[in-house]
Parts: sequence; C-alpha cells; structure tokens
Amino acid sequence: MTVRRFLLLAAALVILFVGTNQGFAIIRFPHPEFESGYVLPKTFTPPARAQVLEYIDVAVLVICLALASYFVIKKRARIGVFSLMIFSLLYFGFWRKGCVCPVGATQNIALVLFDPLYRIPFVVVAFFTIPLLFSLFFGRTFCAAVCPLGAMQDIFLLKPVKIPGWLSQALGMIPFAYLGFIILGVATGSGFFVCRFDPFVSFFRRSASLNRLLYSTAFLLSGVFIGRPYCRFLCPYSVLLRWMSRFSKWHVTITPDECVQCSLCKESCPFGLIQAPYADTSILPLKRETRRMLLLFILIPVLIAGGGFVGSRLNVPLSRINRTVLLAEQVARENTSKVFDTTLESETFRQSGKPERELFSEALALQAGFKRGGFILGCFLGLVLSLRLIELTIRKRRDRYEVDRAGCFSCGRCFASCPREQLLRKDKKGRVIVHEP
Repeated sequence: MTVRRFLLLAAALVILFVGTNQGFAIIRFPHPEFESGYVLPKTFTPPARAQVLEYIDVAVLVICLALASYFVIKKRARIGVFSLMIFSLLYFGFWRKGCVCPVGATQNIALVLFDPLYRIPFVVVAFFTIPLLFSLFFGRTFCAAVCPLGAMQDIFLLKPVKIPGWLSQALGMIPFAYLGFIILGVATGSGFFVCRFDPFVSFFRRSASLNRLLYSTAFLLSGVFIGRPYCRFLCPYSVLLRWMSRFSKWHVTITPDECVQCSLCKESCPFGLIQAPYADTSILPLKRETRRMLLLFILIPVLIAGGGFVGSRLNVPLSRINRTVLLAEQVARENTSKVFDTTLESETFRQSGKPERELFSEALALQAGFKRGGFILGCFLGLVLSLRLIELTIRKRRDRYEVDRAGCFSCGRCFASCPREQLLRKDKKGRVIVHEP
C-alpha cells in the first residue's frame, strides 16, 4: 500500500468514526416507567431546511457532474476524478447526510405513479433526473465522482479480487429484482426500502443501532476486496444508469488514440468491465450462434410467462413486508393459540377497538395486490433475463479493448495503465508523466 493510499484510508476512518458516539445507541421500547410526578419534555421539531439551500444542493450536483464529465471525457485525469470524489463524499455524504439521494429518489418517483395525492418536491425530481441526463450524454460520470455511495466504496478498494464473469453476470440480475421489489413496496404502501437497507447512511448520519452498524461495516469491509459491491450487485438506480449510459453520445475510452492490445487496461480494471478484442468470423460458430439466437427468441415468452407465474405464487411471503399483513397474521396466530406471547403491535390493535374482520379483509386485499404486483415483477425479470441471454449470445467484432458502455463507472483507473496514454503525457524534458489513482 502506498503512503498516499494509507493516509487517505486513515483520514477516511477518522471521518467515519469520529463523533459516532450514537452509533451503538439502542432505542429502548417500550419506554421505561418513571416515578409519579415526572413530566415528559415537550417534543421539539426542528425547522424545515431553507429552500434556497435545496437549490444550492442542485447547483452543486450540476457543477460536480459537469466537472466529472470534463475530467473523464476531455481531461482524462484520474487524479481529478479522485479529488472530486472526495469532495462529493464530504458534501453529499457527510454534510448532507446522504439525502437527497438519486438512489432513494427512485422511490419518490414511483410513489407519484401510484398515489395521485402525493406532491413530489422539485429537488427530488432534479436529483433523480439530472444524473440520468448526464449519463445519456457522457456515460456514468455520476458513479465516477459524484455519488457518495460509490466514493465510499472506491476509497476502500485496496486489494481488488476479480470475480468470475459468470458469477458477475448472475449477481448483476439482483439490481433489477431489487428495483422491482422497491417499486412493489411503494405501490402497496409497504414503505421505502432503499433508505432502510442503505449500507452507508449510518456512517453519513453517524447514528445507528448496533446491528445496523455491523451491517454497514461488513459491507464496507467487503468493498476492500470486491470492487464496488453495492454499485454492481445491489443499487437499483444503476439499472436506469445502465440504460442511459448504453446509448451515451460521448463515453470514456481506454486509450486516447490507437490501441496496441497490450491488455494492461483489462488487468487494471477491478470491475471486469473491459472487453477484449473479438474478430472470429468463422462460418460454423456463426451458424451455431444463429440457432442459439432463434432458440432464445422462442424462449422469451416462456421465460416471461414463467416469471409471472412464479412471482404471483410468491404473493404471501412478499406481502409480509407490509406491516398490516404481519399484524393480521400475528392476531390470527394469537386467536388460534399458535403463539402465547403477544406483541406490542397486536396489543395496540386490540386496545384500539378496530374489528378483526376489518383487519383481515385489509390484509387479504393487500395479498391480492401483491399477487398482481408479483406477476408483473416476475414478467419483468423474465424479460430482463431473456434480453441478458441474447446480449451474451451476440458477439460484436472489436479490433481493440473497449469498455462495457452500460456497466463502466467511468472511474478512469485504466488511463494510467495504457502505454499510449503515457506517451502522450510527457513534459518538456521528455520524461513520462503517469497520474496515479
């Protein structure tokens, strides 16, 4: 480990754990009993954040995205990307405490589609749409240097381990399922799950339960060896970024001019997102791939229908993410003496005087909604799987090493490994200048 990386890691650890005295705080529930005569203090509600500050956040987002695109596309400077990444981590992560976040804003956008009474703030719309627009023109420069979640993982990536291609492709299906899951949760009124399972928000806010802190720490430590595990295998917003980046007008390239096919860039990418040259034009493989392609097109409706069937059959376990369904099941178990210990929720429900029949009817209606939603989710995943198999079957001719336009994070790690890049970075004395990440 270089001295620079060691100092950066030490600084990051100090930022993470200084002031985390609330990190191990445990919320006591139910509240403890106090002696008679105790007067509860009045609840203090902090004032809303000034709207002008929200607009400043949007302006900072636009400026950071513009700088990231400039560093990646025009300047080709990894050091600039890394410096901007540190700033974004401090501002959007620790200063703004990870909110508003484009990843979490996905839930708000979904809620607009299912709740006509919901009025979404302009800032949330801006944070959701602006990174997508930049990805459509410049690739995933938001992931490169602006997203605090990606920055946190990039800093701690010290000993990257290459993941086999087949495993990476399989794990890459999880973000699609997660995106569908959170939309299903919003559509059924079950809650916002992105914020609940965000692995780094506990660090940004410096407050979490012990279990949450252990979960966040485990995720962070895994990022020491696995390049950006959240970005690659969980982030639901990455699904949308992939779609936009695939059709981006300008995109990061490995080499500034010609490729000498040294494969050094492929070895330097910790995410396995650099594709090797391919020029196989033999007739026999082409015929075999054509037959395979026809078979996959025939299987598309089968996979979609099968996914919809499986998704609809999972309505009962999926519905348990809803508190009303969980409460109805708990009350039913208590009525049939299958459990002897009541819960705070069930006791509160019985004291409210609400009829049990009404609770059970509401739970059944929710399960029916989850059945419809599970069917749609299953069809969506079946379609995604079909398209992914077709994409893997198609082999495009490449005469140079190229980045995967959809998956590339535009981090610029491959710049310093390219010999042509080094030759073009000479000072007046003829010495080669190499920018280390």
